[in-house]
Amino acid sequence: MVEMSVREQKRTLAREAVLDAAERLLRADGAASFSMRELAAEAGVSFATPFNQFGSKAAIAQALSARRIDLMSERFLEAAPAGDAISCVLAAVSIAVAVMLEEPQINRAIIRSLGFPGAKPSEVSAQSRALWATAFGDGDGVDPALAKIAAERAPEQLAIGFRGCLSFWIADEITDAQLPEKARATALTVLLGFVEPTRRAGLLRS
Repeated sequence: MVEMSVREQKRTLAREAVLDAAERLLRADGAASFSMRELAAEAGVSFATPFNQFGSKAAIAQALSARRIDLMSERFLEAAPAGDAISCVLAAVSIAVAVMLEEPQINRAIIRSLGFPGAKPSEVSAQSRALWATAFGDGDGVDPALAKIAAERAPEQLAIGFRGCLSFWIADEITDAQLPEKARATALTVLLGFVEPTRRAGLLRS
């Protein structure tokens, strides 16, 4: 049992070392042009380790993206914003955008890398949906007649909408300065379909 625990700890350390090295290389050139051999050297591990831990460069990009979503979730929970579902979702949008804009160069590179050839389905989509589900909470402020469908659909649509904003952002069709408002407007557009009628006029003006 102890041996398994030590083995798992070593595996985790190796995995984090590879991800840390990938981030350093991305910061250096702003693109995922490094080879797996260069990545292993930067991480101080054997050439086989990145393959053993992740299997492919695309999987490394997915793990780096998952790191960003983890950070967004941690910051949202730490902030513990007050208010109804609408207020909490908008707070989550601000936090998520802030994370992306802390290091726009590396975050753009990570998102671009998600489309590497050979990429397999990952948990990034489910992880993103979980973030927005946490922000949406129990749906306070949602039209009671739509509560069930809102709980089922809103988190996924919020995740898709935010990812869509990021797609235009990495294509330089949305600037860093525009990203906060574009992401907020996208979230509001999703929420408008579910909020109580008395809230809609206010949201349309915000």
